[in-house]
Amino acid sequence: MRRDWIGLRGCLIAGMACALLLGVTGLNAEAQKKAKTDAKAPPAAGERAVVSPEIEGFSSERLENLHKLIQDEIDQKELAGAITILARHGKVIDYRTYGQKDMATGAPMTKDTIFRDYSMTKPVTGVAMMILYEQGKWLPWDPIADYAPALAHLKVFAGVNAEGKPNLVDPVHPPTMAELMSHSAGFSYGNGKTVVDAMYQQQHVMQSANLEEMVDKLGQIPLNYQPGKGWTYSASMDVEGYIVERLSGQTLPDFMRDHIFTPLGMKDAGFFVPEEKRARFATNYRVDDKGMLVPTQAGGGAPADYTKQPTMPSGGGGLVSTAEDYYHFAQMLANGGELDGKRVLAPATLKLMTSNHLPPNLLTGEFGIGQHIMRPGFGYGFNCAVVFDPPTAGLPVGKGTFFWDGAAGTWFWVDPTNDVVFVGMIQRMMGHDNHTLSYKSQAAVYGALVDPEK
Repeated sequence: MRRDWIGLRGCLIAGMACALLLGVTGLNAEAQKKAKTDAKAPPAAGERAVVSPEIEGFSSERLENLHKLIQDEIDQKELAGAITILARHGKVIDYRTYGQKDMATGAPMTKDTIFRDYSMTKPVTGVAMMILYEQGKWLPWDPIADYAPALAHLKVFAGVNAEGKPNLVDPVHPPTMAELMSHSAGFSYGNGKTVVDAMYQQQHVMQSANLEEMVDKLGQIPLNYQPGKGWTYSASMDVEGYIVERLSGQTLPDFMRDHIFTPLGMKDAGFFVPEEKRARFATNYRVDDKGMLVPTQAGGGAPADYTKQPTMPSGGGGLVSTAEDYYHFAQMLANGGELDGKRVLAPATLKLMTSNHLPPNLLTGEFGIGQHIMRPGFGYGFNCAVVFDPPTAGLPVGKGTFFWDGAAGTWFWVDPTNDVVFVGMIQRMMGHDNHTLSYKSQAAVYGALVDPEK
């Protein structure tokens, strides 16, 4: 009897232990299942998913160099705020907001903040032109005058005579579309101190009522040099905007909306900021004589205040967008012309656009703007700079990286070799280290790419 009781008690204890173990195991399995589900849960509505940097070969710890680089500028009152987006293989791995979009109110920088893109408009206009190229509307060696007749009788500046008047000569060849799109046709912005720049200023070229008037004025001003013999940052991309309108039959804003913004989901991109979005528009700053950040004053150029659609939409510098809008555009470029099933361009067309089109005689270090110097390994394609030999150019990016930036400090690059996309947005006009910040961010980003084979 006693042995039977002991045996029965042992069985009961063992059974209870088994039941308890099974219960715990079941709970653990349920918890693990929930944890996995939570890890895969989609981001909150309106939020872009961000994956771990390590998944795509980056070090989270080393990316702190990028964060510190930006935050230090804000802590030192060099910047009001910023947004950075870093992606690899089409996945966003780092997405940060810093500081404020308005210092007076203390409004924080948010991911839906709208920025002035300024010259980061140029690559977008380049894509508009390449869409028309794919439609058979133009070829790189065509004379510009085929599409802008007002430029059919351009002269070339060849110094001044004894009376101080300009000597004008005929161009050796009519400037071509490829020269227009690579800033080597001979146009200018008119913001320099040359005799030709003075003519731009007298004619108020960049303050024209519309693109047709702008091109008409350019037709009366000589080129700075023989086509293809120099590189000058210029109104070329604004001329492209005019050509887009003539070839498409649409306004430049409408063409970009229909062929670029809508397909790519760039919901806040455009040439002005509607009233209902004004609260999201970042304040633009400049540095005053005391080294302090102060708001810029509207004036000069088109548009001036972004309150309405401009009558002269600037293909060289008129766009606004959020950081994520521009990321959509840049990721499309990185994907060979496609994003989320919507194709804008073919890979071969993008290759043509983002390859260097400057001859060696212009890659000597004597041409450029800011720290973007045309030099061995560093040239210019159609509407964007191209790093075709990174070690020679002294840069850490992959071969074939293309990029540009804007007057208020916005910057981006696409690295097809490492499949990296970066977008940075700030609003600081002509900051002394705007170009430097973009290059320093490259050093920080590539310093964190510890497993490039992933």
